[in-house]
Amino acid sequence: MGSQENFKARGPESAQVRIQYAALCWRPAATGVEVLLITSRDTGRWVIPKGWPMPGLSPESAAAQEAWEEAGVEGIVCPVTVGRYGYQKCLSVRDSVPCAVAVYGLRVKHLADQFPEAKERQRQWFPTDQAASLVNEPDLGRLIAGFVPPAEGRAAPIIGE
Repeated sequence: MGSQENFKARGPESAQVRIQYAALCWRPAATGVEVLLITSRDTGRWVIPKGWPMPGLSPESAAAQEAWEEAGVEGIVCPVTVGRYGYQKCLSVRDSVPCAVAVYGLRVKHLADQFPEAKERQRQWFPTDQAASLVNEPDLGRLIAGFVPPAEGRAAPIIGE
């Protein structure tokens, strides 16, 4: 089984946990960092771009691809996760599956006006504290609230710093 395949951890009701990859899209702002949130297609709640693994793409590349498709984001993705969160993905009115989401920071360089899901979603920049309060998943909110961008020219801090 490949590294992006569903892993066989067990969750509530013995359902198989599925993995997804997400992009925490950010930009520097005068007051710190701003995070781009998008609306979900089904309920209109604020979320970050995320999706299923994609054959041939690394996890961080899959996150960047989702950011493009769902939000029109072009930028630089960090290959080290900023964290993980879990949620229940609704598959239908009666069925849901537990998901573990690995989140990758993506510094936004450009927002396209035209992108695959432009007519299905809204997008908006928020300061990290406000963005953290707008998402429904508590663990995602904590990730956003505690997000610190990597230093320029470095993918991630060196262990021990």
